[in-house]
Amino acid sequence: MSSIIQGAIVVKDLIQKLVEAWGPSGYEHHVRALIQAEVQPFVDEMKVDALGNLICRVGSGPKKIMVAAHMDEIGIMVTFREPKSGYLRFASLGGLIQTTLHGNRVRFEDGTVGVVAAPDAFGASRTTAPDLDSFYIDVTDGSTADAITPGCPAVFWRPMESRGSRLISKSMDDRVGCAVAIETMRRLQKQTPHSLYFVFTVQEEVGIRGARPAAFSVEPDLAVALDVCPTGDEIKGERNAVKLGGGAAIKLQDTGVIVPPAVRDWMVNRAEADKIPYQFELIKAGTTDAAGIQVARAGVPSGCISIPCRYVHTTSETVDLADVEACVGLLTGLLSHAVSI
Repeated sequence: MSSIIQGAIVVKDLIQKLVEAWGPSGYEHHVRALIQAEVQPFVDEMKVDALGNLICRVGSGPKKIMVAAHMDEIGIMVTFREPKSGYLRFASLGGLIQTTLHGNRVRFEDGTVGVVAAPDAFGASRTTAPDLDSFYIDVTDGSTADAITPGCPAVFWRPMESRGSRLISKSMDDRVGCAVAIETMRRLQKQTPHSLYFVFTVQEEVGIRGARPAAFSVEPDLAVALDVCPTGDEIKGERNAVKLGGGAAIKLQDTGVIVPPAVRDWMVNRAEADKIPYQFELIKAGTTDAAGIQVARAGVPSGCISIPCRYVHTTSETVDLADVEACVGLLTGLLSHAVSI
């Protein structure tokens, strides 16, 4: 077996462990424990801050570079239990797409699986998504048990599937970014001229709440966020040049960050020097941890390496292993060489 194929299998297995872990915004502890076990051999120092961010230092060079990937996934939180039916009402944890909710499954921390339903599914709800307040979750089992109560969070549930080099799962956003960071740490083997701070952040999906205090603590000179970005290669898709299989997506702009030209050129020059396939990303909706990091303290030059992903914020987020490898290769190259920014 070639080293390339073997490496792809390792990364695929890592991604599967991460995406099938349970970790909605504010409840990332299971994912954090998994990542801690994975990165322990490759770090010089590791700590968990007050908000739950996992901060891993690699190297002790003069320039501090922060690499951020968020651990949380979109989910729901129970707000009310209907007294007669036992059905659960809920609020969103992150950006739900209401047209994808009916018939979906959610999983609570204790393993209970519920089904999300819309009223009048074969009537008005068949063509028009109702308000979020109209949906409910069925966790009934024929008894009067009420183990799931208001305040219980859940994630949308579906195991990972593969189709050739394509991987399909819930929570690729942003567990695949976490996988890119972990694999980069493994390849670096602590060899870097910098002080690298790999930060696995919390609560990105509900307002970039983890990255801001983490950046304030680390005080980086430069930062790179790792996240997914939507593609424009679906039928009648968004006017977006990013495509699955097109390589690492180097962000130029989103709703929260305009990447400084020096950061953009740093990434492009390394990709071209190392013959790594890349494409440019500009999106009109959404942002990443880079938006929070860039305004920490006196400001931090920040960019983002994005993994192209179809069907973002659904249970069938789809990525290509070739793009994942391109992102790992680009990040490893960037962090292995001197930086003049």
